[in-house]
Amino acid sequence: MADQMERTVNMEFIPAKTIISGYSEGNLWFGDNYNMNIYKGCCHGCIYCDSRSECYRIDDFDQVRAKDNALALIARELRSKRRKGVVGTGAMSDPYNLYEKEYRLTRGALELIDANGFGASIATKSDLVTRDIDVLSSIKTHSPVLVKITVTTADDELCRKVEPRAPVASRRFSAIRRLAAGGIFTGILLMPVLPFIEDNEENVVSIVRLAGEAGARFIYPSFGVTLRQNQREWYYSKLDEHFPGLRQKYVKQFGNAYECPSPKAKELWQVFRAECDRLGILHEMEDIIEVYRKPYRINQLSLF
Repeated sequence: MADQMERTVNMEFIPAKTIISGYSEGNLWFGDNYNMNIYKGCCHGCIYCDSRSECYRIDDFDQVRAKDNALALIARELRSKRRKGVVGTGAMSDPYNLYEKEYRLTRGALELIDANGFGASIATKSDLVTRDIDVLSSIKTHSPVLVKITVTTADDELCRKVEPRAPVASRRFSAIRRLAAGGIFTGILLMPVLPFIEDNEENVVSIVRLAGEAGARFIYPSFGVTLRQNQREWYYSKLDEHFPGLRQKYVKQFGNAYECPSPKAKELWQVFRAECDRLGILHEMEDIIEVYRKPYRINQLSLF
């Protein structure tokens, strides 16, 4: 099956001078203070991925490459940081791609993050993240840890169409269950919710309920998709392949707009919020950041 594809060729390494960004205070995206991208490109083949856009200048996006001497660079950069904080990864390329199982660069980076007293915030579609529960648990003893697993549909067959080479949704829910059972603050990125494909009450409610059953602490949604430049044409070509006739509906509804919200966004938000509140699942960014970081602020204050 596509989501069980194994590595068949050696990974290419590309030169890099830096891997971890500068410090950011009060970042509204899950409170990340630093950003780290070890890999460039992604192999999941998601039909909607914004990282395909020309503005990111990633040639041959479906080819995964790693930054040369990544762990040595990360070790040096972490030691040079004057301020501790949460290191986020997964914003541009999934840190748990099909090469990670062998090369273990993400795991090595997490071990360095742990050894240097930083926190970690991970975004992924892969259940391989459960391999590193031991390292995440170690980081958790001194710094905040957050794992965000993207789920856009509860249906595995639909998942194979929109995210063809990523682990199917049922495997991601299993990963959430394992992470939550291991005490890792884990939740879902419910984004994008594709208009006319995934933006129905049944899908949203199913995801929330399965998340609750798995022990997810939060779900952060976006009821719509973004389209720009070459990414739009890629997306439309996949609509033609898997959802004939839907391209015309997008063109009529959204034209060349970058933001393409679901026409049902308002109703879906109300249903989503009610179900999350019923199950005690966080869904506001401020609340998510506050809850997963609060214990460490209390510990820091107690030192004084």
